[in-house]
Parts: sequence; structure tokens; C-alpha cells
Amino acid sequence: MKPVPPSMRGRRRYLLARILPYHVNPDSKDLYLSVREAATTLWGDAGAARMQPAVVFCEGGYVIVRCARGTERDLETVIATVTTAGGMRVALRAIATSGTIRSLKQRMRRQTTIREPGTLSIRGKTYTVFHYPRQKLDLVEESIKNQETLFFTQKDLEEI
Repeated sequence: MKPVPPSMRGRRRYLLARILPYHVNPDSKDLYLSVREAATTLWGDAGAARMQPAVVFCEGGYVIVRCARGTERDLETVIATVTTAGGMRVALRAIATSGTIRSLKQRMRRQTTIREPGTLSIRGKTYTVFHYPRQKLDLVEESIKNQETLFFTQKDLEEI
């Protein structure tokens, strides 16, 4: 089968989004299903079909989602409404839109933890501590009924 020439291919746009919190790494299939469900919920089956959202890249705390040209704003709205992926609570924050995946990959910055996660006890509760650049800390408490996330800076932690 012969490939379709570029002049006859459909026009696409790509949206770069950050996956929050940083320590969550959902699977690309789970993200695709969450984005597709959010698109169908917001714009209906016809709107989601017109938009054609698809996750094309998911790595290092970033995701690149493809859509049809002209539906970028609708996709940004969809991205903002995603709250879970694969049973994990996540938030997607749109960063940039482009016509190529390559240009979006150049905009990605590695978000690495400074140290390995540790544990901390505050007011009788045990939290897992995630350290990030610019003195940012995430404290996550896992329990049977729910999950509580606290956000501290190094200065806040020194006061405790």
C-alpha cells in the first residue's frame, strides 16, 4: 500500500500537557481512555469524533495529545477536566500547542526528584515525602479510605 502524500493528509495539532502530581506515572492507554471519556462527556460523541483526541506520547511527567486542526481550544478544555487515569488521581495542565511532536518534545523539561522519597511523621500521621527542585515538597498520606496530599516548602518544613 502506498503512503498518502503530505498534501492529502489530515491536518493535526499536538498539545503538550504536564501530568500532576509529579510522582504519578500513568500508562498512556489509561490517559487515552480518560481523555476520550472527558471529550465525550463534554462535547458528546459527535464533538469527540470531530476532535479525534489521541495520546501519542507519555513519558517523564508529560503527555502529548493529538487532535484535528481547529479543535485545539476544545482539547485544552477537555485536558483540564481529566481527574483520574488508571485509578490514580491526576491533573493535566496544558503547556503548549504545536503542529509537530518534535517542537513539543524540545519544550519538555525533565522534572526529577532531588532525593529518593522518604517518610515523615506529622501530628501522628505518617507521610511519604517527595522532594523536587526549587525546594518543593509533596507529602502524601495513604490510608484505607482516602488519600491526603499536603504541599510544603522547605521553609514550612523547618518550622514544624
